Amino acid sequence: MKRYCWVLAQSLLPLTLLGCGDPHQAEEPWETYFQQLESALADGAIESTSPPNIGAFPSREARLFDIDETRHSLLNVYALRECNITSLVAARNNQLGKVAPPSQQWLYERTLWQRLTLCWTSDVPEELSSDDRARLRRLTDVKTAQLPYVSWNAIFDSDEWIDSFARASHPLKVDAMPDIASQLNAVHYLQQMVEHQFSLAWQQDSSTLEQHLNTLRSRPLTAEMLRTLMLASQRLNDASEYLNQHSSSDETCLPKWNQHSLATLSDSAERWLTTVNRLITQQPIETPDALQAYRSRWLSLEASNAPWQQFQTAKNTHKRARSQFPDCEPH
Repeated sequence: MKRYCWVLAQSLLPLTLLGCGDPHQAEEPWETYFQQLESALADGAIESTSPPNIGAFPSREARLFDIDETRHSLLNVYALRECNITSLVAARNNQLGKVAPPSQQWLYERTLWQRLTLCWTSDVPEELSSDDRARLRRLTDVKTAQLPYVSWNAIFDSDEWIDSFARASHPLKVDAMPDIASQLNAVHYLQQMVEHQFSLAWQQDSSTLEQHLNTLRSRPLTAEMLRTLMLASQRLNDASEYLNQHSSSDETCLPKWNQHSLATLSDSAERWLTTVNRLITQQPIETPDALQAYRSRWLSLEASNAPWQQFQTAKNTHKRARSQFPDCEPH
């Protein structure tokens, strides 16, 4: 949590964007609902249990691929100067290029692949010596094979994306869910880059990429969604257990409950998790085992032990528990 509040101090973004507010706010709608049930049944307080935190995101070593570095001597690159890669490789090999963030390394590798491929399919190879032609072919093949792994590493090594899964986060207020359109657009742009990574016509834009990454940096949205689902599941189960411990009587009715907020949470979480899962599975490579295990446990929309299905189960269980009691007539 301190990390996100530090970002707030640095960037002066609104407090609500960064999730640095009072974590107790997420409990307020549930406390209100519990008070309504307790008042209706007049038989003590509902016992509530704190939900666990989400699991830790896989370590860097477990989620990234090892990619052999392709070393280009300036002499060899100069021989391929007609491919328009000399200045590109020189910039990559300088000190600033070596410490560039993953997003900029991604742009470099894709631009290099485009230029090599365009060069190989042009008249340039015919003008090269046999050694240089073989070098160009070998370099083009290597970069083509590496590009999906480079794309994966660029996304899953970026702080902006990794922070979305931060355990140092808290649930959202179920009756005040944020608009996630900008975050969805940000991930959709990453999906576009992956989808068009082998396109010679599609051109990525550095400023657009960084803008979307900054949007993802603004809040740990994946963690917030998961923890909101988990809190909602726990509170619904707490309330269901309370109702099941009491038999219905002619004098007992329950006030109507706000199912709209649960529907909004369900819709927002489904859209976000669908988008996150698509970004993970979109690459034409096998997902690392640790990431696949994390996805199945926490991000899945199908696994019965994942937060999404746990929430659906808790919601249906609570509907059955409430069905034992009639709804109170409005005054």
